[in-house]
Amino acid sequence: MLTVLKHPLITHKLAIMRDKDTCTKDFRQNLSEIGGLMAYEIARDLPMKDVVIETPVATCNTQMLAKDIVLVPILRAGLGMVDGIANIIPTVKIGHIGLYRDEETLQPHEYFCKLPHNIADSVVYVVDPMLATGGSASAAITMLKKRGVKKINLVCLVGVMEGVSKIEKDHPDVDIYLAALDEKLNEKGYIVPGLGDAGDRIFGTK
Repeated sequence: MLTVLKHPLITHKLAIMRDKDTCTKDFRQNLSEIGGLMAYEIARDLPMKDVVIETPVATCNTQMLAKDIVLVPILRAGLGMVDGIANIIPTVKIGHIGLYRDEETLQPHEYFCKLPHNIADSVVYVVDPMLATGGSASAAITMLKKRGVKKINLVCLVGVMEGVSKIEKDHPDVDIYLAALDEKLNEKGYIVPGLGDAGDRIFGTK
């Protein structure tokens, strides 16, 4: 299921990121802050368990999270969303998946994968700022499923229907969260209007 998160602060910060004149520092900061704002929404359906605790005053029947939460950024741009989400959910564990996209075929290729040992029993959020063709995200999700992960969500900043359709076709059991759904892909596979190459803008490499 696709959810596009409509919130004035998310839209405002995303507008700053879209601006070609926004510097690396401000781009990185706003991406992290949007990640934190999105965390409130993506965490709404986390499984809970009943617990009994002793407050300074009395016994309290309440609830706590029932499963570990794992963030899996797709390297390298996905790293830009980790701190903002981890600030809201500080108990998260963080895995990493490295994929690069062939500039000719646009197909993803794996070069790195390091995940927590109990990831199969965790709620996993795959994070990447851009959902363009959907190839990298789909490949990352496939890698996680091969390791036994059953509950996976995909969290991206900006996406297009081409990428959304790819995930829905390959992984209909995965929920997709976006901050914005843009118009289309251009001939180079970039999102339009988009915000350029997220990795380069996060790390100041172009």
